Amino acid sequence: MTSPPLMERKKDVLSPLPDSYSPQYVEAAWYSWWEKQGYFKPEYGRKSISEPNPRGVFMMCIPPPNVTGSLHLGHALTNAIQDCLTRWHRMRGETTLWNPGCDHAGIATQVVVEKKLMRERGLSRHDLGRDQFIQEVWKWKNEKGDRIYHQLKKLGSSLDWDRACFTMDPKLSYAVQEAFIRLHEDGVIYRSKRLVNWSCTLNSAISDIEVDKKELTGRTLLPVPGYKDKVEFGVLVSFSYKIEGSDEEVIVATTRIETMLGDSAVAVHPADPRYQHLKGKMVLHPFCDRKMPIVFDEFVDVNFGTGAVKITPAHDHNDYEVGNRHNLAFINILDENGLLINVPAPFLGMKRFEARKAVLQALKDRGHFKETKDNPMVVPVCSRSKDIVEPLLKPQWYVDCADMGKQAADSVREGRLKIIPDHHHKTWFNWLDNIRDWCISRQLWWGHRIPAYFVTVTDPSVTPGEDMDGHYWVSGRTEEEARDKAAKRFNVSTDKITLRQDEDVLDTWFSSGIFPFSIFGWPNETQDLSVFYPGTLLETGHDILFFWVARMVMMGLKLTGKLPFKEVYLHAVVRDAHGRKMSKSLGNVIDPLDVITGISLEGLYAQLQDSNLDPVEVEKAKQGQKSDYPTGIPECGTDALRFALCAYTSQGRDINMDVNRILGYRHFCNKLWNAVKFAMRTLGDNFVPSEKAQLCGEESVSDRWILSRLCTAVGLCNAGFQAYDFPAITTAIYNFWLYELCDVYLESVKPVFSRAEEDSGSQSQAEVCRQTLFTCLETGLLLLAPIMPFVGEELYQRLSRRRSQDGHPSIHVTPYPETEEFCWHSEDVDRQMEFVMTVVRTIRSLRADYNLTKTRADCYLQCIDSETMSLVELYSLQIQTLSLSQSIQPVPATGAVPEGCAVAIASDRCTVHLVLKGLIDLEKEVAKLTVKKGELEKQMDKLREKMEKSDYKEKVPVKVQDLDAEKLRQSQTELEKATEAIDNFKRMV
Repeated sequence: MTSPPLMERKKDVLSPLPDSYSPQYVEAAWYSWWEKQGYFKPEYGRKSISEPNPRGVFMMCIPPPNVTGSLHLGHALTNAIQDCLTRWHRMRGETTLWNPGCDHAGIATQVVVEKKLMRERGLSRHDLGRDQFIQEVWKWKNEKGDRIYHQLKKLGSSLDWDRACFTMDPKLSYAVQEAFIRLHEDGVIYRSKRLVNWSCTLNSAISDIEVDKKELTGRTLLPVPGYKDKVEFGVLVSFSYKIEGSDEEVIVATTRIETMLGDSAVAVHPADPRYQHLKGKMVLHPFCDRKMPIVFDEFVDVNFGTGAVKITPAHDHNDYEVGNRHNLAFINILDENGLLINVPAPFLGMKRFEARKAVLQALKDRGHFKETKDNPMVVPVCSRSKDIVEPLLKPQWYVDCADMGKQAADSVREGRLKIIPDHHHKTWFNWLDNIRDWCISRQLWWGHRIPAYFVTVTDPSVTPGEDMDGHYWVSGRTEEEARDKAAKRFNVSTDKITLRQDEDVLDTWFSSGIFPFSIFGWPNETQDLSVFYPGTLLETGHDILFFWVARMVMMGLKLTGKLPFKEVYLHAVVRDAHGRKMSKSLGNVIDPLDVITGISLEGLYAQLQDSNLDPVEVEKAKQGQKSDYPTGIPECGTDALRFALCAYTSQGRDINMDVNRILGYRHFCNKLWNAVKFAMRTLGDNFVPSEKAQLCGEESVSDRWILSRLCTAVGLCNAGFQAYDFPAITTAIYNFWLYELCDVYLESVKPVFSRAEEDSGSQSQAEVCRQTLFTCLETGLLLLAPIMPFVGEELYQRLSRRRSQDGHPSIHVTPYPETEEFCWHSEDVDRQMEFVMTVVRTIRSLRADYNLTKTRADCYLQCIDSETMSLVELYSLQIQTLSLSQSIQPVPATGAVPEGCAVAIASDRCTVHLVLKGLIDLEKEVAKLTVKKGELEKQMDKLREKMEKSDYKEKVPVKVQDLDAEKLRQSQTELEKATEAIDNFKRMV
């Protein structure tokens, strides 16, 4: 067989294919070659990216993984889907860009580097100072930060690495600064003092969607960072406040008893008759001189508890609103570390949950305690630190999301933005229609420092404003610009202005929100921005629909006037084989590289030891690993992993990932390997493929059938890619290669090639077969390539090239098969072959029943009409070959068949008569079957006896009853078959 030119070829493709498929061999060198040849760049094959492409442009940016991250199966799923889509669009001839990037991950990265500093040098970030600490983070990033890029390459991700972006790169940092300043100048970003979600462990505010809601049914002890003992939650404590000037008291209840130190009122419902006489009255705080009003507010539920509610405006979201309505005091009792402030001794300086116990005891000592009872509740937990989130009153920067949220919701309502699957619409609308303003400041050092400055005016004629007055904050690209703005605002000279830049940094999701256009140089009008923005598609997990997707849509519309992409495809969550969410705490996280290269059970154990798991949890996780992977994880390879992930991705369903199924696709790769090896031997060294794939008119029925099936596979694959229906693609590819090409066509044409070797007159038919076979191999590999890029390339490089394909040195820049080119689908041929395969399966089943593993038998096919007779005659060679029969004899319905046949009905049109006489020892078979029949009858009698006992239905579990019933049904079927076979054999004798 002639080989493709050596130019731009991997060097070893001229050597023979190894005997069996090895992922390590196949995946060793292709990726670096693809990169070197520039196949992943949108410029490949074009004079310029701005040159109009009639095929269109496909652009997608990667959901930027955290710089601290390492690959898990969720990443592998994301990248398998994104890469096969990218490769499909590239093969379709579109100008294709998949843009890589990495997120600076403010909180996560700062925590990693702080721990490293403390572990290695015994230093905190405060010991170093801000500038030196940031240098340490950059040093860590430059040493460790590319790890995930190496892992993405291992997965075969065809990203344009020359365009890789880091969210702290100068280009992206400039865009972040510009976005903040524009939104601040428009009044969309503003500063306000209000309650934020505070993590005492992180010493930072976090957003609503970084708070996990942990539901408790009652009293529960939970671990809290910084506390040796677990802390009690899910308990409602009732206590009393004395009414000033009387012996009367008001009973209130709370699940956070320590917050009563910050109470500034008691609230009751205006219509509650129990408390009308307390209008204008005050209650006395038991631990200080504070007098607190009784306020009347409709938010109070008269049916809950006593109908009286303690109000802590500085530490509760509902109470905050009440405090604003009634002009109450906002008393902050917690500092940023969770220690008590602004409280009397002995509570001053206590840790918040130690104060919880102390306050309860003090209430008991003073006679104010009433009762404690279980209380179902939701506890807010920081998703990053697992700390209990505290509502804390802090000045922060906010994004007004009302208008942007409406525009984002309307873009989906009006069909301008498509979200797939559409069952996510409900969640999208629910969140955006009720969106709250976004707190974007974080009390960190690592990240984009907020380009805002607090202004102090030294001119005595100007009255300085308070810190919270937005007029006294200016934003600027430089300090000089901010100073000029401030001087203009107050109508003073710049030397009268003193500035202090905000210490905080922006929420990481702010820079991620502008990622689709910041990567192309926005706000500058670059060529990349004009060609690739808006993008085509955003593919990601549904778990960051609001973290990232909604914010990109809002920011894109606001800052560029355009949607950042036309479609959003949301894939499902990857779970383990038992349906559990993958979690480090469960020890069930699978590293895809371990699936690709394989790992021993001891290796898995070692990874657990390196984790931060509690020893008890490590032991539990070990047991799980031993159960799931008793001999470790075998080497499966990248292609098998990608194929499995795509095969699993049913829209809207979570994915239970079973490594055994991935191994099954490694065996599929081996089947492909062997099929191509056989085909290349069959094609021969001197084979020359026709100029293009087409029918010559001389094709046999087998040729026409396999080309019809190939045409169907092409249609299913293209439709699957367009609809993001990945299981449809993998099923079409798997069925074509395994069940149609290998199991049927290759077997059915073997006699054609055998005859050609013996008879020169059969050469022309064999040549037609070779052309058909080549078309199937070439097209089948092209269909496969986006999902299995390595084995696809390896096998494709071994094939000859059609002259029309000479300009395509790699499979990944060769046109993907399209339905218009492959118009050979024939319903008639498909229907005929379906009948043939029904007959073949019936004959095979009979052969198995009578243990004819090596012996070939004559077979008579009794046909109901002349049309069926003609069909059997036409396909007799295929039926004979595929059923391993000695001969196939079609006979009419009234025709005679020999004695001594086993009989089975293939369809309402055809009955199979398999000649057994002379092939088997009938008496021996009868004796063997008689023994088997007796054993089956004994088993059934025993089972019936068990099931007929009087207490069977009450005592035996339903599952066991179902199993018993199924066993009885199976035994009955086997008994009937044995009896029928015995009768048949006796008739033959």
